Amino acid sequence: VDLWKLKIPAKAQVFAWRCIRDRLPTKMNLTRRQVVVNDLMCPLCGEVEEEAAHLFFNCRNILPLWWESLSWMGLSTAVPQSPRDHYLHHVLEFADRKKLISWRCWRIAMTWTTWKLRNRIVFQNAIFDGRKLMEDAILTLWTWLKTMDTDFATHFNQWSSNLKEVFRN
Repeated sequence: VDLWKLKIPAKAQVFAWRCIRDRLPTKMNLTRRQVVVNDLMCPLCGEVEEEAAHLFFNCRNILPLWWESLSWMGLSTAVPQSPRDHYLHHVLEFADRKKLISWRCWRIAMTWTTWKLRNRIVFQNAIFDGRKLMEDAILTLWTWLKTMDTDFATHFNQWSSNLKEVFRN
């Protein structure tokens, strides 16, 4: 499934492309471009320098959310270390193309929502709330799926209560 063929907002596609290519303005990327950054630490945990792989996938506050997501698929596996590997991960587990597309959209919705929360923490002094982040990402995905599939008529509460069915073959 090509990133550019996913029926998600164009700004989410561009975000995902930049994430996969490690071109987001994370604190480490800004430093590499000689931008002065006073605090290099991850705004979500404050323990590790902020780079995309850590921020989106390995942060101690984010990793449990990915484990929960993997449980929807019935998988127990290590989370890939790089954004590119993360996007390509588990392609073979999906015999159903529609479910693969949903999973790809989920990965983008989760990283997109994490980036938006990160920016609220950095620029507006927001507080990290993992449950709220997960709820926002799930709502984002449902909105995208509803928009891209004219036959998608499942109410949010029913859909979000059955995520295992959404992602499993």
